[in-house]
Amino acid sequence: MRRRRKKQVNAPVGSDTFERRMERQRARRAFDKKNGKAARKGKDISHNKMLKDGGSNKDGYKLESPSKNRARNGHKPKPKK
Repeated sequence: MRRRRKKQVNAPVGSDTFERRMERQRARRAFDKKNGKAARKGKDISHNKMLKDGGSNKDGYKLESPSKNRARNGHKPKPKK
């Protein structure tokens, strides 16, 4: 028997969430156009300044492993002793 779930609905057009999602998609597409889709396989595009903190693609982005990108969660790297 199938479970009945609510269908996922994306944020409405014009909302902050929508704009951040579009910015992520633009970064992925730009990276793929420059380096090819195969170069990004299994990796995330990480923004230098987080989108939730007011960052954009103009601030730069880089290729990073998903575990590093998601584990950082906005934390700054600890200084070396």
